[in-house]
Amino acid sequence: MNMHMKRSFVQLMDLSDEILLIIFEELNNVEMLNSLMGINTRLDKILRHPMFTSHLTLMRSSSNKLFHPLADIMVDRFCSQILPQIHHNIEWLNLELLSVGRVLHASDYPNLYGLGLYQINYDATLRLFS
Repeated sequence: MNMHMKRSFVQLMDLSDEILLIIFEELNNVEMLNSLMGINTRLDKILRHPMFTSHLTLMRSSSNKLFHPLADIMVDRFCSQILPQIHHNIEWLNLELLSVGRVLHASDYPNLYGLGLYQINYDATLRLFS
């Protein structure tokens, strides 16, 4: 980590929780969770806020309205480290075919009331839910 990055991190950590919430609210919650979760306990506490964890879209969309899976390493991190920490906050998940099974089996979701499934066919749906 170069000196400029260290200085930036210290400046970020000098901000109040309220200011960090305002800044983080403008960012993509999935990218932010993936990038910042596990850095320190203060950031983890902020990132676990329902504002960032109640609705997750664990896929990418392209300009032509197609949906694509996240990189395997990112899905692995979510399934093994992030989802188990925030599972109780999750109310809605948007998933695509290649990650739906892994994500749903990663944890229990006691407050999940909505599930958006994208680019999934009828046969795959039957396999998942039977």
